[in-house]
Formats: sequence, structure tokens, C-alpha cells
Amino acid sequence: TRTLSKSGSTYSYNVKAKVSGVASAAQSSTFTIVGNNVNPSKASTTYKLLGIGRTHNLSFNSAAKKVTSTYKGKTTTSTMAQQAFDDLSLEAQIRQDLLNGKFSGNYYMAKKDKIEKTPFKRSGNTKITVPAGTFETVRVDRIHDDNSRSTSFWLAPSLDYLPVKVSQINDGKK
Repeated sequence: TRTLSKSGSTYSYNVKAKVSGVASAAQSSTFTIVGNNVNPSKASTTYKLLGIGRTHNLSFNSAAKKVTSTYKGKTTTSTMAQQAFDDLSLEAQIRQDLLNGKFSGNYYMAKKDKIEKTPFKRSGNTKITVPAGTFETVRVDRIHDDNSRSTSFWLAPSLDYLPVKVSQINDGKK
């Protein structure tokens, strides 16, 4: 389940996923949008598998060009040469770029101990049917170094490029 809400000028984007009794994931991101720029302020990701889990927290300070990451009790602060994102605020930035005809595919993501270039490509247009209906979509794929991974988003221009389908495959698991 993906939920995007707005309070004042601040957006909260939350994702919850669950495989009954086996695994769960929860992600949250808080950000603002100024012009075409998404400015994340904080993010959290928690994964649990068979009751054992980990949480990764990020705190962004765009004015100081710093991002602080906390994972397994270790805190790392990195300098952002250009704006870095968490998974969800990056999805919002890609949407903004598509809305404004400025999609480049060149983005940076804050990881546990570094900031990493994270390329995406626009993979064409297709019509898809999901429980919410049938939509013309733009497919955007994340380019992974690992061939056993793939991440794809189908974004509907008629819904201002909101995602209508997301697929992730990691080690053959979808």
C-alpha cells in the first residue's frame, strides 16, 4: 500500500508491504517541493524477515548539503555534491521531472554509508490494466549493476505520473 499525503507544504509518502507471517517492509519519506525540486527532510526504511529486522534512517539538510544515515547503531554523515534522495523522495523527483519534461535519468541516492549515483531510463509507453483501471503509462526502469535485480515503475500521465504499478525483482523473488 502506497499513501501520499500533504500537510501545509510538507508531503509524507508511506509504503507498507507484507507477506503474511514471513516478511514485512515499511518505508516513509517526508519532503517539500519547491518549483520542480523535491527536498527530502527525513526517511526511514524497516525490513523484517521471519521476525528479524533492520531499520535505516536518513536525515537530510539540503541547505548544508549534508545527509546523515543511521543503520545498525552507526551514524555516517555525507556531503551532497548535488541533491541526494531516499527511495520515495526520488520517486517523487522523477515524477516532477516527467511532469516538467526534464527527466534525465541521472539521480543520486543516500545509502547506508555513502551517496551513490543511481541511473534510471525511460523504457517506453504501454497500456496496462490494474485493479484501479486501464491506463496509458510511461515505464521507468532503474538500472542496477546486479543483473539479478530489476525495478520498474509504470507511471500514468493522465494521473500526473502517479505510479499505477511497481515491480521489483531481487534474486528471482518478485
